[in-house]
Amino acid sequence: MNTFDQQKRKRFSLIIGLLFVLIIVMFFVSLSIGVIPISPGEVIQTLLGNGTDQQELVLFDFRLPGIVLALLIGTGLAVSGVILQGVTQNELAEPGILGINTGAGFAVVLFIFFFQNGLGLNSTLSIFAMPFFALVGAMGAALLVYLLAWKKGVNPIRLVLVGIGVNAGFSALLMIFQLKMDPQDFRQVTVWLSGDIWNANWSFVLALLPWMLLLIPLALQKATVMNVLTLGDEVASGLGSSVEKERRYLLVIAVALAGAAVAAGGAIAFLGLVVPHIARKLIGPAHHYIIPISALLGALLLMVADMIGKNLLAPAQIPVGIVVSILSAPYFIYLLMKAK
Repeated sequence: MNTFDQQKRKRFSLIIGLLFVLIIVMFFVSLSIGVIPISPGEVIQTLLGNGTDQQELVLFDFRLPGIVLALLIGTGLAVSGVILQGVTQNELAEPGILGINTGAGFAVVLFIFFFQNGLGLNSTLSIFAMPFFALVGAMGAALLVYLLAWKKGVNPIRLVLVGIGVNAGFSALLMIFQLKMDPQDFRQVTVWLSGDIWNANWSFVLALLPWMLLLIPLALQKATVMNVLTLGDEVASGLGSSVEKERRYLLVIAVALAGAAVAAGGAIAFLGLVVPHIARKLIGPAHHYIIPISALLGALLLMVADMIGKNLLAPAQIPVGIVVSILSAPYFIYLLMKAK
């Protein structure tokens, strides 16, 4: 191993360690602040089983599931963004911008619209079925964007513009079905679609966790393939890669991650755009470094955004997707202006 590789590994380990520390610190800060404040010492005592009944109720039934969901959703969206940017060679690719999030949201709203009366949104079947409906919607949106953007190849700007158009189309369809809902469901779905970790409970955590545990290791396994794909299709083919097969496989992983995240957290845009760029600036272009850093960074940023949304205007709450958009939209505009 040469000196450069040793320095890169050392830098990677340092960044990973720092992100873990920041996540742990913000995790306890998020548990501490809220309408009912609990000191960090009391949080630790409660987690060890020595808290009051009220503290246990607040932490275990309200705050902790939401924080864990934010970590999982942030991880999924960030890794999805890394894959999409890698396989499309487009620094503007992101599941929210390309209409994938809205497609997943549309499928979930259809599920809610047609099945909520019979099953109930909080039923176990509904909670575990929504990620599958979201996956179908996300896959449909991704396929539609890819087909419409194809013209002797996929131009990066064409891909973004088609994605914005498909996003607008699904948003219009969403509005049609929302208007047919009763006012309470309409408000709930509107807030959720703006990016909201809705109905945060342990059932949603258990529904989302297997997707992340399965898909993120698969993405890490394909890190070397993504490194090869960044060299261009001709070079990748020359090195023995089955380019289209690998690209389709990676796109399925990216879309599935985004769809599962949308089922639990709504259409949170821009996170999958910004995080991979930050990771590349921190560690360089190698995907076996970018993916783990992006996963932790996405988890950290969404947890912090969720904490801001819940406490900035307390007791009123700002959907986490709005907080992420406010923080990230200027960077998207900058990238769009810079793109050739």
